[in-house]
Amino acid sequence: MSLTGEYEPSPRGWVRDQVERYEATDGREANTLAGTRRPVVIFTTRGHKSGKIRKFALMRVEHDGKYAMVGSVGGSAKHPKWYRNLMADPEALMVQDGAERFDATARELHGEEREVWWQRAVEAYATYAKYQEKTKRLIPILLAERRP
Repeated sequence: MSLTGEYEPSPRGWVRDQVERYEATDGREANTLAGTRRPVVIFTTRGHKSGKIRKFALMRVEHDGKYAMVGSVGGSAKHPKWYRNLMADPEALMVQDGAERFDATARELHGEEREVWWQRAVEAYATYAKYQEKTKRLIPILLAERRP
């Protein structure tokens, strides 16, 4: 994979632990959202200020080899940090779905395309709809598309 540099694990212990276990087992363990059976995917980005590698799990919302990245942050008022990182450098992205790892490019979805992916996201994790009700901001959806 082409995304290299100094890795800075999440300050949140549960995020750090899940990423570590998922990667160590090629997604055979730590592969669901805590307390659920909902599958997750590991995303790797580069911090736009620090330049350090960041890793996190998001719900697995996949269709035709593309992955939605839903910036819900539980319905908070602010976009997630990974959103700003990818807006600054959309090609600084790797995806790990189980044992499969690949470089990707992110782009923010709008209009009808966003609505199609929003429905897919809500089908994968119905709580996204509740998160949208909690916040005034439109929850962003980025699409991670495999690079050749």
